[in-house]
Amino acid sequence: MYDVCVVGSLNMDMVVNVDRIPNIGETVLANGFKKIPGGKGANQAVAARRMGSSVVMVGCVGDDENGRILIDNLDKDGIDTAYIKKDLETPTGIALIYVDKEGRNNISVYPGANLQINKEDVNKLNSIIESKVVITQFETPVETAIESFKLAKKNKRITILNPAPARQIPDELIQLSDIIIPNETETEVITGIKPIDEKSIKDAADIMLHKGAKYVIITLGEKGAAIVNKEKFVIVEAYKVNAVDTTAAGDSFIGGLAHYISKKDNLSFDILQDAVKFANKVSAIAVTREGAQSSIPYMWELKQIFGEELIWKRLEY
Repeated sequence: MYDVCVVGSLNMDMVVNVDRIPNIGETVLANGFKKIPGGKGANQAVAARRMGSSVVMVGCVGDDENGRILIDNLDKDGIDTAYIKKDLETPTGIALIYVDKEGRNNISVYPGANLQINKEDVNKLNSIIESKVVITQFETPVETAIESFKLAKKNKRITILNPAPARQIPDELIQLSDIIIPNETETEVITGIKPIDEKSIKDAADIMLHKGAKYVIITLGEKGAAIVNKEKFVIVEAYKVNAVDTTAAGDSFIGGLAHYISKKDNLSFDILQDAVKFANKVSAIAVTREGAQSSIPYMWELKQIFGEELIWKRLEY
């Protein structure tokens, strides 16, 4: 039995550091360039694994150098990569990322082989059935996400949907999601409501809750994260840090949260609130470093920075 299964993307991130992100038609000189393993799915898998979860990754890469590097990188973290498919005709996915001197970014993704993981592949796998928590996103086909969650719910697993990149969510997928975790931009695209205060956050979350989601967590950047269900609402404050690069902030948060709830026997609002507090610690460290997977901390670092008692409070194995 795995703690966490991630059905999602593996990308090679091409990161360009600039003083400011260029406007349309403008050229700016860069201060640096790096190739860093990434992809929302792989990032979330790495975050959960570095917290201590047993993790299996389901996805697809091309039969190329980038694909081999991405798989090797997951292997080094101890993630089960046996279910990662190799496509002989489509190159591995690539993300083009600008990061400015304030740590802000914008990202363009060429999905490549990520689109070759399909619902037929999912139905051949035991990894979803054998995992406590199943995560997916939108850098792989939405049909794959639906099929993964159908299989997960049939086997009474907890499902987490990260609706990124931003797009409308099919009602069927919302109904299959125990937890939906959009950021502010994604929330506005999904609901038409910009989450700027308590009322707008509740109104946006209610749209997803009324379509069948059990919980909605809206990440609010430096303001923290809002947790909403049909009875309760709370905002969990973020930790104040000097951000260097926010590229993997959301993915670190989701991986940390998945790790926390995988260690519990059930899912409740109180458990989720503690999970968000824990996940905020993970993402707080990640944004102080450059890159995606290279920025994701290990559990020993959380203990060192926040103290072992604070990390393990109410996290019972």
